Amino acid sequence: MATEGGGKEMNEIKTQFTTREGLYKLLPHSEYSRPNRVPFNSQGSNPVRVSFVNLNDQSGNGDRLCFNVGRELYFYIYKGVRKAADLSKPIDKRIYKGTQPTCHDFNHLTATAESVSLLVGFSAGQVQLIDPIKKETSKLFNEERLIDKSRVTCVKWVPGSESLFLVAHSSGNMYLYNVEHTCGTTAPHYQLLKQGESFAVHTCKSKSTRNPLLKWTVGEGALNEFAFSPDGKFLACVSQDGFLRVFNFDSVELHGTMKSYFGGLLCVCWSPDGKYIVTGGEDDLVTVWSFVDCRVIARGHGHKSWVSVVAFDPYTTSVEEGDPMEFSGSDEDFQDLLHFGRDRANSTQSRLSKRNSTDSRPVSVTYRFGSVGQDTQLCLWDLTEDILFPHQPLSRARTHTNVMNATSPPAGSNGNSVTTPGNSVPPPLPRSNSLPHSAVSNAGSKSSVMDGAIASGVSKFATLSLHDRKERHHEKDHKRNHSMGHISSKSSDKLNLVTKTKTDPAKTLGTPLCPRMEDVPLLEPLICKKIAHERLTVLIFLEDCIVTACQEGFICTWGRPGKVAFRNSEEELQ
Repeated sequence: MATEGGGKEMNEIKTQFTTREGLYKLLPHSEYSRPNRVPFNSQGSNPVRVSFVNLNDQSGNGDRLCFNVGRELYFYIYKGVRKAADLSKPIDKRIYKGTQPTCHDFNHLTATAESVSLLVGFSAGQVQLIDPIKKETSKLFNEERLIDKSRVTCVKWVPGSESLFLVAHSSGNMYLYNVEHTCGTTAPHYQLLKQGESFAVHTCKSKSTRNPLLKWTVGEGALNEFAFSPDGKFLACVSQDGFLRVFNFDSVELHGTMKSYFGGLLCVCWSPDGKYIVTGGEDDLVTVWSFVDCRVIARGHGHKSWVSVVAFDPYTTSVEEGDPMEFSGSDEDFQDLLHFGRDRANSTQSRLSKRNSTDSRPVSVTYRFGSVGQDTQLCLWDLTEDILFPHQPLSRARTHTNVMNATSPPAGSNGNSVTTPGNSVPPPLPRSNSLPHSAVSNAGSKSSVMDGAIASGVSKFATLSLHDRKERHHEKDHKRNHSMGHISSKSSDKLNLVTKTKTDPAKTLGTPLCPRMEDVPLLEPLICKKIAHERLTVLIFLEDCIVTACQEGFICTWGRPGKVAFRNSEEELQ
């Protein structure tokens, strides 16, 4: 493996890269994989995914990670940049027969040193609830595949809930479950709750409460990923039909939509303050969408193949001073704007707040986000104020995207206000040419949280032979070698009341749904580095490192500048 430098071949794997904040370095000791460290033969398998949870134990080493490789699922203590990984002692390991784990999510609300709730979705449609610390299998949902027979593409706990979780399938359907309820022994019957443009929501008709509580049918083709806004009130969904759809989760109202330049959208994430959404997909682009204005504000071109993951970095923050800029609002409002993420980002926020309160000159703030793709490349991007507010005078001349970032844009002096997810205090609306989109008020409250322990259910799920061969033909539909296999077949559910109106790409191009390339700013990546041999499937920003993973099953830790603890041991491997 070669470090970056002049004269190196473009296809060599990079083990370090430099941005304005300093040197990021791959830490070989902190690599996680299967215990034998043998590269996984990824042909035909589901993407490797990684989930983190912090158990808040007293040892100071409370981070745990879960990852799937083929038919295997591993649960390890994650030692990060502090100590080398010990792959010989996984806390839990499971091997499944007849089906593969596709995605997973920890409940951060209920996690303790003695117990953790982990949801795992599977290629044959089931969802399993397990406790890898107690090594228990609590429940199995959609066990008989009566609710949905297609692959689970995304599973997440509903923010702030101990018992509710949402599951998306390659059928294009999403289902809301409660861990306390059963799924029933017969196929569910539904009645329409709400219908809109290219979506419908149904409730489950039954004498007693059963799962699923709600069924969402969204767009055409697979629903590839969804993400909750930082405050949990809004839900962003990306589908194989190329559309981003943003819903008010409680009131089930469509807030806004966006169309990819071409092809399906594969991934989505929110900015830490809920003001912007970034998507990636089969057009090889990253697209930045304004939640407030409901419009595309920028695209980024750096990848040479499909973009598989996008994520914001809440820890890379800087402040710049400038005379022409205005900030309307108190220091308290500004601090509310900047308060996001976990408490570990507080040092950055306090510095930002202090800088703002002790200097009469205003601040300008920008965002950092990253993307990884099937081209095996990692790209980092800066979303600066000249992109966010093109009509405002700049505080100083800037060069494309080569500017250090902070975490929230400066507010304009417009008096109108729009509530954005992630802010309890509505910030002033930024200056723009488009009219504000008022957020829909919450029309319902989340279900009551789980009181008792989860009842023990199916314990031998790992030995079940679950048939998912019907899903195999989907993988052939993709045109590229690095296929994610996320194109769906028609839903097996006969009760589908959504009017399927084909959207002609030629009719959306050039409209606010999908502006032409020349009509919006084109971002250039700060860095674009080949960091793996196989397609990349994971990008997670932690306080002291960046975590990536590829389809070979290697989870890599990149130490942030100044955060590497065992520098000498690491340098011996260079």
